[in-house]
Amino acid sequence: MDLFDYMRENTMEQESPLASRMRPETLDEIVGQQHIIGKDKLLYRAIRADKLGSVIFYGPPGTGKTTMARVIANTTSAQFRQINATVAGKKDMEDVVKEAKDALGMYGKKTILFVDEIHRFNKGQQDYLLPYVEDGTLILIGATTENPYFEVNGALISRSKIFELKPLDQKDIRELILRAVHDEVKGMGTYQAEITEEAADFLADAANGDARAALNAVELGILTTDRSEDGKIWIDLDVAQECIQKRAVRYDKNGDSHYDTISAFIKSMRGSDPDAAVYYLARMLYAGEDIKFIARRVIICAAEDVGMADPQALVVAVNASLAVERVGMPEARIILAEAVTYVATAPKSNASYMAVEEASGYVKEHQTFLVPPHLQDRHYSGAEKLGRGLDYKYAHNYPNHYVKQQYLPAEMEGTVFYRPSGNGYEKQVEEHMERIRREAKETGEDDR
Repeated sequence: MDLFDYMRENTMEQESPLASRMRPETLDEIVGQQHIIGKDKLLYRAIRADKLGSVIFYGPPGTGKTTMARVIANTTSAQFRQINATVAGKKDMEDVVKEAKDALGMYGKKTILFVDEIHRFNKGQQDYLLPYVEDGTLILIGATTENPYFEVNGALISRSKIFELKPLDQKDIRELILRAVHDEVKGMGTYQAEITEEAADFLADAANGDARAALNAVELGILTTDRSEDGKIWIDLDVAQECIQKRAVRYDKNGDSHYDTISAFIKSMRGSDPDAAVYYLARMLYAGEDIKFIARRVIICAAEDVGMADPQALVVAVNASLAVERVGMPEARIILAEAVTYVATAPKSNASYMAVEEASGYVKEHQTFLVPPHLQDRHYSGAEKLGRGLDYKYAHNYPNHYVKQQYLPAEMEGTVFYRPSGNGYEKQVEEHMERIRREAKETGEDDR
């Protein structure tokens, strides 16, 4: 590093945002996440002992994923490299791998590679890292806001330990706020600022688990508020409300609010109330819920609650799911709204859902009966000698493409699982089945 690099880094460190400056550098400075970083936990012991294997940190923004990586960088004796998946290309990865090979070969020194936003890497980029993680050239630390089991290569997942970071609770964020206001080295202590209890409580609550949001509001408030007559900068409730800009909705993705909202969303679609369904959709989108998660719930509702009353509902829901992945926010909200209102206003039937539920219960409670011989596979040598597939009636050879024959095992003859509701398209299904059975009986086709 030359003089200019040193000066540039020193200036960036001093002028970087408060949230960046306040990042802990040691394990003991970390606030929250005691479920993974407590002194009796695996991660704490591994970092302390400098025996860390590949890990992936998963959690919402502002919960400390990059902070964990920074603490590891300050603790480990290994070479530490960092790249951001949003901007890194193959050349960047090749350079890191070359450095890692040199460090391991010449000095016996391991390399830890921290990949921020690892879910942004495509499959090819993730595959490129795999052999070097496999042979120990690299120890991977990935950070992602997306569920790694959906977004990260399964092979990388199997070679990594997943640590889920939770949104910080109000007490933890309040502690960070007070530390930021009064810390004269990393924080805003030199500004002689004070924050009222009411304002600190409000920011800790409004941040909704995101420490970065709270610290950004503190910094903005201190930098833009005039000094009072006592010479101090006071952050009161009015200043705090202005600096946070909006009050984050109470929506903890891992808590009751999440499950209550998604439950109300589904029940509103099931109950044919498009206004309520769109309202809960808007609440989830405002809170930053994963649009793919929302789309999956619409698909399930279309199959479970609309079913055969309007089979097109499932087509709409599946296509909406594909579309939101291609389009992304904010336009994805329009696609989701169309799918949600379609499912909410569609005629409802859970007959197909109840059919598979009843059949599943039957399978669990009874022995497995033999498939009727005439339905068994006969497309192999010797099948005919075994009586497989004999006397099967090909439905398309009969009027209405229907002929009565035994499809269920003999022991289950007469068992009924699917009972059309008579609602929507299912009424046509019911009428159609009654007609072709009646006509087959009248023509004697069901007696052949």
